Amino acid sequence: MKIRLLFAFVLVAALIRLGLHLLPAPPYNFSPISAIGLFGAAYFGRRWMAILIPFLVLFLTDLILNNVLYAQYYTGFAWFTSVWSYVGFGLVLLTGFVILRRIQTPFRVFGASVSASLLFFLVSNFGVWMGSGMYPADFSGLITCYAAGIPFLGNTLMGDLFFCTVLFGSYAWVSRAISATQTA
Repeated sequence: MKIRLLFAFVLVAALIRLGLHLLPAPPYNFSPISAIGLFGAAYFGRRWMAILIPFLVLFLTDLILNNVLYAQYYTGFAWFTSVWSYVGFGLVLLTGFVILRRIQTPFRVFGASVSASLLFFLVSNFGVWMGSGMYPADFSGLITCYAAGIPFLGNTLMGDLFFCTVLFGSYAWVSRAISATQTA
């Protein structure tokens, strides 16, 4: 029963990620994807599932977003966008393993969410600086790149905090309700 409930929550969050991009003006970086990673790291009992499922959700939703909704920005089929985004997401999972694997309190979820946002920001913007050619290849270019990314960090923080609250809170509530009905 628990594994089906976990899959259901992850599936709903993945559909929300896709649905947000259907809005007339999608809020950039306001996404449940980091919450899915933290949630998976916290609750999937088998480590391979805790890694594979969130990465699979990221990859499949990226395929849909890049090749259906944003296909005009790519020449041909886009299998993969930025390796730095996936490295950042891997660090989000690692954050979940370190902070949330054994104990999931609101304080720990908050800390993991903020940490995940900051790690993803640092890694993904470093990747933009390294690979885009938009910024000088020196320290001032790196700082300029990070400064340009600050508006995205705000949405990332808000999205991670919101979706972690919804995902972890809803799961705790539903789990308690199911336990209560099973013991009654």
